[in-house]
Amino acid sequence: MLRQISNFWLRYIHPRLAPLIATIGIVGLASCLLILFVLAKLIEEVLERESFTFDTTFLLWLHQFANPNLDNLMLFITNLGNPSTVVVVAGVTILLLWWRRYQEEAKVFVLACLGGFILNTGLKLFFSKPRPELWHRLISEKSFSFPSGHALGSIVLYGFIAYELATHYPHFAKLIYSFTVILIAAIGISRLYLGVHWPTDIIAGYGVGFLWLMICITMLKLQKLRQET
Repeated sequence: MLRQISNFWLRYIHPRLAPLIATIGIVGLASCLLILFVLAKLIEEVLERESFTFDTTFLLWLHQFANPNLDNLMLFITNLGNPSTVVVVAGVTILLLWWRRYQEEAKVFVLACLGGFILNTGLKLFFSKPRPELWHRLISEKSFSFPSGHALGSIVLYGFIAYELATHYPHFAKLIYSFTVILIAAIGISRLYLGVHWPTDIIAGYGVGFLWLMICITMLKLQKLRQET
């Protein structure tokens, strides 16, 4: 029995998984599988309306630290994930990639941004989760809450830019990724602080955004491998 399973793995499964594992690595593949599991649990709770107790408790705890200085800081940070800022950053990035003759990177970046927008819009409409109404908010949001568009969009946009910068400037890769992680995390925290998202919205946004980003980066890597062969 074990020999049959081993033969089946080596003959049918391994040849298909090997290029994927070689492209994103064992850690990347394991991370994607873990995120899929977490997303499945979150979606189940959201559909059954079981996540609101935790969400409410956490937001009320966070709100006790509110003050005018933090208000201004969080408003500035959340603006980095606003559609107006995202469009400008994405447009400049596309122009720079095309100007530097990185056509494949530019095409995949456009796909990543469009895919992130479609995923966010579609998932919000599907789950139709209302936004928090726990205190008077400093900003007004009219769309649904789950998942967070700021979390999803920031990890796709800034994550792809970080990947490109780290690829072309490998000596600064750790610094680039560290700064990007802090930026993306700060955007998510700002949404919670401002009371426009539940914690599960942010987690789901990061999860979906990370998976989509990995898919886009993998497509780019595979495209480059085909060009080299």
